[in-house]
Amino acid sequence: MLKAKKGRILISEPSFNDSIFFKSVVLLTHHNDDESIGLILNQPTKINLNEILNNIPLSDFPVYIGGPVAKQSLQFIHTLGSLIPESKQITENIYFGGDFNTILKLMQDKKISKNEIRFFVGYSGWGEDQLNTEIREDSWLVESLKDDLCMKYSTPKLWNKIIRNQKSDYAIWVNMPKNPNLN
Repeated sequence: MLKAKKGRILISEPSFNDSIFFKSVVLLTHHNDDESIGLILNQPTKINLNEILNNIPLSDFPVYIGGPVAKQSLQFIHTLGSLIPESKQITENIYFGGDFNTILKLMQDKKISKNEIRFFVGYSGWGEDQLNTEIREDSWLVESLKDDLCMKYSTPKLWNKIIRNQKSDYAIWVNMPKNPNLN
C-alpha cells in the first residue's frame, strides 16, 4: 500500500461515513508531518466560474467542490507551469495555485482552456497525523496519479472508473448506494 504524499490521490472507501467524501477522489496538493491538503476531483457543481466572480469573461470553466474547509475560498490546479508565477508543482505536469491576475489575463486573451485548469471552492484538510490515521483505519486507498485524471476525467463517475481498475475485491463497491439501508 502506498503512503500519502503530495501528488497522490486518495480514493474513499464507501464505508467511510461522511457525505462529503462518499465515493470521492482527492488529489493531495500538500502533505507533511503537520498537515495534509487536497481537492476533491469528482464533485462538479452546475456553476461556472464567471457566475461566482466578477470580472471573469463569460466562460465554460466549471467550478468543483474541493472540500468542506474554507468554502468561500477559490483554489485551482493547472498544467500551465511556469506560465503562472507563484505556482507550486504537485507532479511533473500538475501545478497548484499561482498568480490569479495572470489567470485572468490568459482567460481574457482566450489562451487557456478548461482542460488546462480546474477551479474548486473550498478544500479538504487534515491536521497532524489525521490523514495517516484515516488511511490506517481503511477510510482511504492511496494511489499514484495519472496527470490526465485531474484535467480530463473529473466527473462524478471518476470514483467508479478508478475502482474498476483496482483489484477485483474492490469491484463490488462500484454498485454500492450512498445509503445501503435504502436497498
